[in-house]
Amino acid sequence: MSYLPANEPWLYKIPADWALSRIRNVAQLSPRYSDSPPTSDELCTVVPMDLVSESGAINTSTTQPFEEVSSGLPLFEQGDVLFAKITPCMENGKGALIENLATRYAFGSTEFHVLRPNHAVHPRFLYYYTFNPTYRAYAAENMSGAAGQKRVSSRFLKDTRLYLPSLSEQQRIAAFLDASCAAIDAAVAVKRRQIEVLDGVRKDIVEKAVTRGLGVNPVLRETGNTWLRQVPADWGLVSLKRVSATQTGLTLGKVYEGPLIERPYLRVANVQDGHLNLEDVTLIEVPEAVAHRVTLSPGDVLMTEGGDLDKLGRGTVWHGEIPGCLHQNHIFAIRCFKHKLVPEFLAYLTTSRYGRDYFEATGKKTTNLASTNSTKVGQFPIPLPPVPEQQAICRHLDERLGRIDQVVKGIEAQIATLTAYRKSLIHECVTGQRRVTEADVARAWMTSSLKSATIEQS
Repeated sequence: MSYLPANEPWLYKIPADWALSRIRNVAQLSPRYSDSPPTSDELCTVVPMDLVSESGAINTSTTQPFEEVSSGLPLFEQGDVLFAKITPCMENGKGALIENLATRYAFGSTEFHVLRPNHAVHPRFLYYYTFNPTYRAYAAENMSGAAGQKRVSSRFLKDTRLYLPSLSEQQRIAAFLDASCAAIDAAVAVKRRQIEVLDGVRKDIVEKAVTRGLGVNPVLRETGNTWLRQVPADWGLVSLKRVSATQTGLTLGKVYEGPLIERPYLRVANVQDGHLNLEDVTLIEVPEAVAHRVTLSPGDVLMTEGGDLDKLGRGTVWHGEIPGCLHQNHIFAIRCFKHKLVPEFLAYLTTSRYGRDYFEATGKKTTNLASTNSTKVGQFPIPLPPVPEQQAICRHLDERLGRIDQVVKGIEAQIATLTAYRKSLIHECVTGQRRVTEADVARAWMTSSLKSATIEQS
């Protein structure tokens, strides 16, 4: 097999028998209606960005009468290719080939480029070519616009050089990638289900430990409390405010007079689900007295005031990672009375099913977000074993959950390997670095079928 230099920043060589073209020669960008325009009451499919995955899957189940479709949305039809133009959706691979469309016409996010292939290119080959992560990395280097809003221009996409084998080879490559990607995606789905099962085991372990203790069959007593009706007989049940103090944080935007000092401070973005993200910590200037009031102390349990409902009120223990660090007012710092409540025990309580039920039920919900307040946090009922027992429970959970976390990390590494292989396989095939035979296609479909049968049996 002979190759020629491709002379592309993102591609070293191409097969000598492949023809050089450009996307504008084989596809129409931003196409118009292929038939008569829709009537006002005709149903049309509507696809916002979040209904397109990073692996080519697309949800086309949402329909609206044409008169209700927002003006200015790009049109697409059966057989068209979507290409997300805005960062980070473009880099992440968002795009799709439009198949199985239930309506004549569809409309999508304004952040999609739409390509309509002509007779010179197989639609699925064009989709895989534009999905190619190596090409997308090159496209990212050539985006225009302000940071955070950069986009791939129409001109760049139209002028992209396209190296084309014969139509029959394009079809063969597309079929091979369809089967291979289906098998990889099936394997990844199995791995993700394994993580879900382990997450369920994790939740069961935490729930039992923080509400029933470590004994096999503890003697329980009635509490008369709606949220937790029974606890072990030698445990208490008290409101969080009885065993801790709540420190509210810094309100941004205030103008201060007099001498100021510079301090790092935590934002909501720094307090993640069960861990801290300290890669980007902002600095702020405030008076020393203000800084003193909102300085974090080791052992504080950080709880976010707002965000996604399922993460509301989850506690993360601050261990003094950044000396003199302050916190924003949308983060509560719960300072446990340590002779009564161990911070790590409180953090585990907030992640338990019991804790999640409380904060999700008492949180104030809006369309996309939820919030709690210091009153609701203070009223959180705390099952309270003696401090030595709290410490023993935390050691038990650290050990057992640590083992589960190691297994999960191993599975996540396997998913990352499969995902990387999927990307490299697409690059190799659509650029001719790997030539695909009919035997390759047959083997790929056999593997895909076996994977599907295994998943169905499991």
